[in-house]
Amino acid sequence: MLKLDNVTFSYASPAENLTESVHPRNGEASDPENSREGVQVLKNVSLEVKKGELVILTGPSGCGKTTVLRLFNGLIPEYFGGTVEGKVEIDGRDAGRMKVSEISLIAGTVFQNPRSQFFNADSTGEMAFACENRGMDPDEIERRILRTGEKLGMKKLLGRSLFRLSGGERQKIACGSVDVCGSEVILLDEPSANLDYAASESLHDLIKTWKNEGKTILVSEHRLAYLADLADRIVIMNKGIITGELNQEQLRRLSSRELGTMGLRGCVPEAPESIPLPDVQPEDEVMTLRNFDFRYGCGIFSGKKNSETFHYDDIRIAVNRITAVTGCNGVGKTTFLNCLCGMEKKCRGTVVHGTEKYDGPARLNRFFMVMQDVNHQLFAESVEEELMLCMVNSNSGREEKEARAGEILRKLDLYEFRQAHPMSLSGGQKQRVAIACALCSDREFLLFDEPTSGLDYGHMLSVAGLLKDLRDMGKTVIVVTHDSELIRSCCDRMVRISGEKVSA
Repeated sequence: MLKLDNVTFSYASPAENLTESVHPRNGEASDPENSREGVQVLKNVSLEVKKGELVILTGPSGCGKTTVLRLFNGLIPEYFGGTVEGKVEIDGRDAGRMKVSEISLIAGTVFQNPRSQFFNADSTGEMAFACENRGMDPDEIERRILRTGEKLGMKKLLGRSLFRLSGGERQKIACGSVDVCGSEVILLDEPSANLDYAASESLHDLIKTWKNEGKTILVSEHRLAYLADLADRIVIMNKGIITGELNQEQLRRLSSRELGTMGLRGCVPEAPESIPLPDVQPEDEVMTLRNFDFRYGCGIFSGKKNSETFHYDDIRIAVNRITAVTGCNGVGKTTFLNCLCGMEKKCRGTVVHGTEKYDGPARLNRFFMVMQDVNHQLFAESVEEELMLCMVNSNSGREEKEARAGEILRKLDLYEFRQAHPMSLSGGQKQRVAIACALCSDREFLLFDEPTSGLDYGHMLSVAGLLKDLRDMGKTVIVVTHDSELIRSCCDRMVRISGEKVSA
C-alpha cells in the first residue's frame, strides 16, 4: 500500500519554504528537517506498509519521521522543495507522477496541531469541507458526517465552534474529517502531542476502529504507550536512516532506560493524577491565590450562548517548588495560568505572597509565561535577539547579555540556531526558545503551558533539568502538563483542576 524503495531526500533552501515556516498551515510545517539545506534528511530508506497494517514511525526529533509522511501525502515535492532519489509508491502507483489532489483521494493526514489544518469556524463545516471540494452530493455528505459522528463517538461535537473546543476535541474533528472522506490510508503526525491521558485513550479507540475496518495507518509518534497494543510494527529512525524494527512483544521487553536511549517515551500508559505527589506541605513557604474569578464571554468566537464562570477560592502554591497543574483537556488549565500571570483582564483576584499583594497588572511584572502555542510570543529576527529582548530591563552590558544568552542556548541545544529566525525552527525548537526567554527574564514566578508537547524523551529530560535548575535558583515554577514522565522527572507538588474545582 505504501512503499519507499531506497529513498534519499534533501530539502531545498529554507528560504524557498519561508512563507510556510512563518505561517505554517500544518502542525509540522516548521521542522528541523526543513532547515538543513542540502543535507540528506533521508538516506537510502526502504519501507513498506502493507494494506491493513498499523505501523509506528518513531525516533528522536529531526530523525526524518515527518519527511516520510510528507513523501506519502504529496507535500514533498509539490509543497516542500528538495531532491528525491529512489521510488515512492502509494497503492502501487508512482507517487512522483501523482498530483496532491490525486493522492488526497487515497490518503488523509492528521497533523500534530489540528487547528492549523482547519478552514472553517464550526466543526460540522470542517468535516464537510473536503467532501464539498470533491463535488460530493450534500445529502451524501450529511449522511457521512452523521455516520462518522456515531462511529467515532463525537456526535456531541457536531455544530460546535472550533474556537472553543479543547485540544482533544479538535483532534477528534481532524480525525473525523479524514474518516468522512473514506480515506483508505491514514497518516498521523504526532497526534497525541497535546492530549491528556483520557484523550489519548479516546484516540486509541478511534485508531482501533480504523484498524478494524482494514485501513492502512502510518503514525509518526514519540509516545508509544497508547498505541503499543495496536501496532503491527514499530520502525525506529535516527539521523535519516531506519535503525531497527520491533513488534509488540519486543517493545514490551524494552526497559525505560533502553527506550530513553533511543529517544522514545515509555510504553506503559499512566495518568498524571495517579502519580503520588504531595499537596502543599507544612514546611512550605506559600503564595495564595485569593478569590480568582473569571467569566468567559459569549458569542460565535467563544462558542458559548451564555457566559461561563470559573471561580477559584483560596489556592495555595508552594514557593521555590515545581508544581504540576493537571486536569482533562478543556477544564480551564490555560485560563488558570493566564489569570495567574495577569494576562486576563476579565479575571478578578489577588496573589498574596508574604506581606505582598499582587493584582493583575502587578503580576505582569513578576510572572513570565511560556505559552502552549509559542508562536504568539516570538517577535525578534533571530533567536539570540529574542533572548536579548527578554533582558531589556537588565543593567548588564551587551557582551554580558550575549554571554548569558549563549550559555542558556547551549543548555537547550539551540546554540547552532542562534542566528536563525525563530519562525524557521521546529515546534519543539521554538518551545525551547520560549523557555530560554523565561530563563533570561529573571522573573520570580515562571509559568509553563505544556512545555514538553511534541518533545522526544531526551529533550523532555533537558526541560526537566532546566526546571529543576530554576527551582534551585529560588524560582517558583508552575507547569500545566499532561506529561507523566515530566511530572515524575522534576515536579514536587501537584494541583488538580476539574471544571470549577481545584485540589491542592
